[in-house]
Amino acid sequence: MKIALLGAGKTGGEVKELHPDTIVFDTQNKPTLEKLKECDVAISFLPGNAFLDYIDLLIEAKLPVVSGSTGMQWPSNIEKQLKDSKLAWIKSHNFSLGMNIVKQMIQKMSLLAKLFDDGTFSIHDIHHIHKKDAPSGTALSWKEWLGEECEITAQRKGDVVGYHHLIFDSPQEKITLIHEAQNRSIFARGAIFAANLLQEQKIDSGLNDFNTVIKDYLKI
Repeated sequence: MKIALLGAGKTGGEVKELHPDTIVFDTQNKPTLEKLKECDVAISFLPGNAFLDYIDLLIEAKLPVVSGSTGMQWPSNIEKQLKDSKLAWIKSHNFSLGMNIVKQMIQKMSLLAKLFDDGTFSIHDIHHIHKKDAPSGTALSWKEWLGEECEITAQRKGDVVGYHHLIFDSPQEKITLIHEAQNRSIFARGAIFAANLLQEQKIDSGLNDFNTVIKDYLKI
C-alpha cells in the first residue's frame, strides 16, 4: 500500500516512520494529479483550511482518504461528491484506537444524569502550546457523545500530546474518566489502520466517521 501523506508535521512524520512506502507532499513536493494517481490511499494531517484546497484534486485522483485535519467545516456537498465518485473517506478529530472504546464509556457515563439530580459534568483538555484550536476537536466530540450539559475548559502548555478528562461530580460521588496520549504514534497507527480498511475496500462510499468504522469493525 503506497500512502500519499499530506502534512508532514509531527504526527505525519510518525506515519512515514511506521509505513516507509509513503510519499510526503509538502511545499517542496506539491501534490499533482499524476503523482497522486501513483498512490493507493491518502492520509492528511494538514490544518483544515489547507486540506480544503485539495479535496477536489483528491476526488479527481480517485483516492480513498483518511483525514485527521481539524478546525474546518466540511463542504456541504462532500457526501454527494464522494458517493457519485464511489469513493470512501474516513474522518476523525482523533485517530487513537483506544478513543473508540472511550466513546462507549462516555455514553454509559451519560446515564448518571438519570440517577443524580444534583450532579454536573465537566471536560478538560490539555495540549501542546502549538495547537491552535481550543477546546480541542476531541473535547467537543466528548461533549457530543455525552449528550448532556457540560462545561469544557482547555489548557495549552509544553509539548503535551493530548490529555482529556471527563468528570461527573455530585455531593455523594465523583467519577473521572481520563484518556492520555503517551506519544503521537497512536494517531499515526490509527490513521494507517483506517487506510488499510479503505485499501481492502471494506468501507462504504461517502464520508465515514472513524468511530462508526471501528464500531462496525468490532461489531459493538
